[in-house]
Amino acid sequence: MKRSFTLPYTWLIACGVVSILAGCNRTKTDSARESGAVGSEDSGKASSGVSAKVPVTTKSAEARKAYAEGLALFDQIRFHDARQKFEQAAAKDPDFAMAHYQLAITSPTTKETVAHTEHAVARADKVSEGERLAILSLQAGVNGDPAKSLEYAKQAVQKYPEDERARQNLAFAYSGQQENEKAVDELNKAIEINPNFSPAYNTLGYAYRLVNKNADAEKAFKKYIELVPNDPNPYDSYAELLMKTGRFDESVAQYQKALSIDPHFSNSHFGIAANRMFQGKHAEAITEAQKLADAARNDGDRRFALFIKSLVYADQGKTDQAIKELEKQYAFDSKIGDPSQMAGDANTIGIILVDAGKPVEAQKRFQQALDLQVNSGLSPEAKEDAKLAHHYNLGRVALAKNDPAAAKSHAEEYRKGSEAKQNSTRIQQAHELAGTIALKEKNFEQAISELEQASQQDPYVVYVLAVAYEGKGDKGKATELFKQAAESYTLPTMNYALIRAKAKRQSAAESTS
Repeated sequence: MKRSFTLPYTWLIACGVVSILAGCNRTKTDSARESGAVGSEDSGKASSGVSAKVPVTTKSAEARKAYAEGLALFDQIRFHDARQKFEQAAAKDPDFAMAHYQLAITSPTTKETVAHTEHAVARADKVSEGERLAILSLQAGVNGDPAKSLEYAKQAVQKYPEDERARQNLAFAYSGQQENEKAVDELNKAIEINPNFSPAYNTLGYAYRLVNKNADAEKAFKKYIELVPNDPNPYDSYAELLMKTGRFDESVAQYQKALSIDPHFSNSHFGIAANRMFQGKHAEAITEAQKLADAARNDGDRRFALFIKSLVYADQGKTDQAIKELEKQYAFDSKIGDPSQMAGDANTIGIILVDAGKPVEAQKRFQQALDLQVNSGLSPEAKEDAKLAHHYNLGRVALAKNDPAAAKSHAEEYRKGSEAKQNSTRIQQAHELAGTIALKEKNFEQAISELEQASQQDPYVVYVLAVAYEGKGDKGKATELFKQAAESYTLPTMNYALIRAKAKRQSAAESTS
């Protein structure tokens, strides 16, 4: 599993939010380095006067110990166990800013993520500069400002150039802005600093995969396994690469290896379900999701199981059943009082309804999602970002209503807002929306031009691009892209689940025509 965050954590990683983790990779060298005074920034200084590692600011030795233990668990994506250690650290020292930081990014609900981010920010003026920059980077990501998050990550590396975790943080921030080659460079620098820093090999494997260097990705994942063979995540990450390359049974075996080490490693259940879905074994995929539900230790796992089921049903074309699972998820989030996650549920239902040709119903759900966010405890910046995203949703609704003029108006608002925020992910989505509008108007050349500027990592974009080439009359390119979309074999999103079967059918049809 990539060091991103499962639902609801994925929205954070899209903004480049990750952890600097404050120099606590527990090697012997690090233990010696940390023998200085607790909370002393000077303990992180190199002899040259340049800060070497980000120091940890806490008044409690017990809190520091629990925090370091939590980081070791976090490194291997064991969020539930890590969170318990961070809770202990915060209990020992309520003013421990980085404990709240880590609680924010390991929280099973968005509501808790926001609350702990606020706690960390409130204490940011009492910590070391490296910790302050990490907290501000987190805050920027939560507020939907990945460009600012990236800037803080850059500043951290400038101040702490020999901190491998700061380098990894910057790599994540670059990934959040689709600058994957720069991410690879930073991760290799992190490994140069500390060749035994296992999380960097995990992240590097994913970064290589994003730039289509699967052989390098496999090498990185195998090194990751070599370094920490008794942790579940190395096998989970390697399994994801095997799935990506269509080696489904091998992938399942690696996911099962991860679960044999930690039966509660939730993402491995997701990976097995995805493999079975790609093999056309949807009943087995649903069974795997139910295993996660039955073994759930927290609210995050319970809602994750419902989401996996909704994806599998959507992939089968059973949209009513997919919506039913999401309605259960919405009711669950309503019960725990998390409006941000309720908004995410409503938004996903809207996506399904647009695809099902029900734009009026979809618009109601998109509006419901916006209202929930605007009336929630999110920051003003996050609320403004939600309003911007609403233009993208309304653009898709307008297209489904055969109203290209309204679609263009929303697309333009979305483009301008995305460019103003320098949000590369949203800018790519703006090109995607403009491309689908041009496609609707049968302006195939413009559609292709716009869609080629959208994310080529998104199977939905590749599928729509294939439709554009088909409309242009280039059947060879259309066949190639339909096949690429159908066989993306990434951990599925709802958009992928909704187009995969269509792409597969059209690829087969084009090949035989």
